Order: sequence, then structure tokens, then C-alpha cells
Amino acid sequence: MKHPFRRKNLNPRLLPIYGVAALAFAVAEPTATGLAVGGALIFAGMALRVWGAGHLVKNDCLTVSGPYAHLRHPLYAGTLLLGVGFAVIAGGIALVLVLAGLAPLFFLYYLPYKDRIESARLERRYGAAFAAYRAEVRRLVPTLAPWRPHAALALERSRSWSPARFRENSEPGMLLGVGLAFLLLALRPVLVS
Repeated sequence: MKHPFRRKNLNPRLLPIYGVAALAFAVAEPTATGLAVGGALIFAGMALRVWGAGHLVKNDCLTVSGPYAHLRHPLYAGTLLLGVGFAVIAGGIALVLVLAGLAPLFFLYYLPYKDRIESARLERRYGAAFAAYRAEVRRLVPTLAPWRPHAALALERSRSWSPARFRENSEPGMLLGVGLAFLLLALRPVLVS
């Protein structure tokens, strides 16, 4: 397993996000209902990330299998579900703080920026194949029917999920971090009393 704490996670630009998360934890008011609903969202988000990371082959080919056949950014969609799940668990003012502080940052800055950069890189590398994929597959809202490349596009049509790719994409560390954060929030009433 790669080290779960990657250098890119220590980028100073992420300090505001870590600050909001720490403040949200400080004022969190977890309830049984919040843990159940938020836990379900966290589970769904992590499942989507695990599924996507096991299919993603960075820089070698255009990944269009697994969740990538249904949406272009399954890892971002999974992260969004994780964030909302943790906000629901935190409840009260923490929910408002996280949603008001991070949702606009995610939708107005981070996602458009990453989509623009990644799309430009993928279009340069894969040309018409990526252009067709981008035109037919939505960013975050999945379609029920998987995208099927046109016969003229030379794409790998099917790739099964791989534990090796899951590890190569550093998801075990994410899984560990999410589990620890959930545990801390679940135990928060005991920890602060």
C-alpha cells in the first residue's frame, strides 16, 4: 500500500478545507439519525471511489469502463457524496458551515477548474475518442445505460475492476482516512465529554 498521506494532500491551498473540516468537527452534533443517513452517503461515495479507482488507468488509455461508462468524474462524485455524508453526520451548524463553505468552492471553482484542465489534456491525448465521450457522458450525474463507444473509435471497451489499479490510485489510504474520520465523528460525544 502506498503511504496514505500523500504530499499533494499537504498543499497549502488545501488549508482552508482542512480548517473548515476541523471547525465542523469542533461544533459537530452527531445523532443516530445523522450517523445512519450520513453513513449511507459515505458508504455510497466510498463505493463509487473504490469502483472508479479499480478501473482508472492514468495516462495509458482513455478509461471508459466501470463507472466511467456512466459518468466522467466518478472519483469527484464519490468525494462529493463523502463530503455531504460527513456534513450530515456533523449536523447542526456544522452542516451549514460545510455546505455553505465547501459546496460553492467545489462547484464554482474546483470542479470547473479540474474539468477544464483534465478535459484539455485528455482531448490532446485521445482526440475524437475523448470528444465523443465528453459529448455523451455527463460529469457528475450518472446515466443508467452505460456509454458505448462508436465502432469507429479505437477504445478498449471493457476492463474489469482490478485490486492492483485500486492500490496504484492510492485509494486504500482514502479508505483508511474515511474510516477513521467516520469513527471519530461517531465517537465524538464520548471523546469531548
